[in-house]
Amino acid sequence: MKASEIKALSADQRAKKLAELKEELFNLHFQQAINQLDNPMRIKAVKKDIARIKTVEREIELDKANS
Repeated sequence: MKASEIKALSADQRAKKLAELKEELFNLHFQQAINQLDNPMRIKAVKKDIARIKTVEREIELDKANS
């Protein structure tokens, strides 16, 4: 998911997507612990998506504070 796609989402949609990604990350870590993880690179991708969402949320928060 690209930052431009994240910026196009509403605040509620971003929060929902963040929750989904956190749940997916939990499940991926669980699968890794029991050696059933098919694609270990997915963990890295999910972490990056979470970071992107948090970064966009922080940018929006700072823009509101400066306005």
